Amino acid sequence: MESAAKTPKSLSLPWTTRITLWLLDIGLNLVMRKDGTVNRGLLKLVPLTPPSSEPIDGVKTYDVVVDPTRKLWFRVFVPTQYTVEDLPVMVFCHGSGYIVASADTQLYDDVCRKFARELHVIVVSVDYRLAPEHRHPAQHEDGLDVLKFLDVEENRSKWLPGNANISKCFIAGDSAGGNMAHHVAVRASQFNFQQLQVVGLVSIQPFFGGEERIGSEIRLNGTAPILTLKQTDWFWNAFLPLGEPYNRDHPVVNVSGRYAVDISKMDLPPTIVVVAGFDILRDWQIRYYEWLKKSGKEVYLVDYPNMFHGFNLLPELPESDQLILEVKDFIRNVLNKVFAALIHNLKQMTLSLPLL
Repeated sequence: MESAAKTPKSLSLPWTTRITLWLLDIGLNLVMRKDGTVNRGLLKLVPLTPPSSEPIDGVKTYDVVVDPTRKLWFRVFVPTQYTVEDLPVMVFCHGSGYIVASADTQLYDDVCRKFARELHVIVVSVDYRLAPEHRHPAQHEDGLDVLKFLDVEENRSKWLPGNANISKCFIAGDSAGGNMAHHVAVRASQFNFQQLQVVGLVSIQPFFGGEERIGSEIRLNGTAPILTLKQTDWFWNAFLPLGEPYNRDHPVVNVSGRYAVDISKMDLPPTIVVVAGFDILRDWQIRYYEWLKKSGKEVYLVDYPNMFHGFNLLPELPESDQLILEVKDFIRNVLNKVFAALIHNLKQMTLSLPLL
C-alpha cells in the first residue's frame, strides 16, 4: 500500500481530460470574485443530481435533513446488491476549497455512488455550510454533528438501512474535504459516542498549507492543472475566521506547523493519505503523513506520480479506478484488525471469568 514513486518531468494526460481540466479552471476563476465573495448565481449552472429511490448503477440514494435552520443535510448512498451483508458506513466530505460544490453536485454524486458500489460501504455524503458566508469552524461543526446524529438510535433506525454498521465508521474526503475529514476525526476522538466508532480515515489529497512557500508550491505553481497559489490563498482567506491572530499558519490550515494540536495521545484511527506528483499541495500532504507517523499514528501513503489535484473525480482515468482498489484494500485491512481485536478482547473476557 505504501509507495512514493518518482514524479516524471511532465504530465501525460488524454486531450479530453486536459479540456475538462481547462473548463473546470475557468469556471472556478469565474466564481471567485476579487472582493472575496462567491458568484452563487453562476453556480446555478453546475449540474445537480436528484436522489433516486430506484437504483442507478446498483446504488439508490435519498436525502436526510439534520438541521433545517442551517440547511445541514446529507445524502445516503446504498448499494443494493449487498442488502444482507453487514456494511461499514463511510461519512464523506466533498472538496472544492470549502467554497463550492454540494452533496448533490453531479461530480460528487457520481464519486460517492462509485464508492458505495465498489467499496461495499454505505456512504453518507455531508452537505456542510460553505465559506465565505460561513467561516471556520462551521464546516467542522457540521461534520461532527452528522456523526452525532447518526449515533442516536432513533435517527439511525429511521434513516440508515438495517445492515449499516456505525461501529465500523470511516471518515473520508478529498481536497478541502480531506482537511475536514482530519479535523472531524480529531473532534470525534474527543466525543463520547454511544454506538458510532470511527475506525479509519481516508484522506485524498487533503488541502493543507501555511505561510511558508514550500517545494511543490514553488515548483508546480502555474504549471500543474487545477490549483494555483493565487487560488489556494483566496480559499484560505474566504475560510479562515475573521479577527483571529492567525494567518495561514492557523492550525486548521498548517495542521503540522508551530501551532499544531498535539495528537500524540489522541485515539485517532488508521489513516491512508493519497498524494499526486503534479499537485501543488503535495509537499504539505507529505508533511501531514510524516506528522501523523511521528505522532505515533498508523498511517499509509499512496502516491500517483503522474496525476494531479482532483484526479479521483475523473472516471476516465485508470488511476481513478486504482485509487478505489487502494482504498478498498485499506478498508479490508482495517476491518480485519478490528475483528482481530474484538476476538482478542472476547478471549480475555472469557479467561477472566470465574470457574464454576
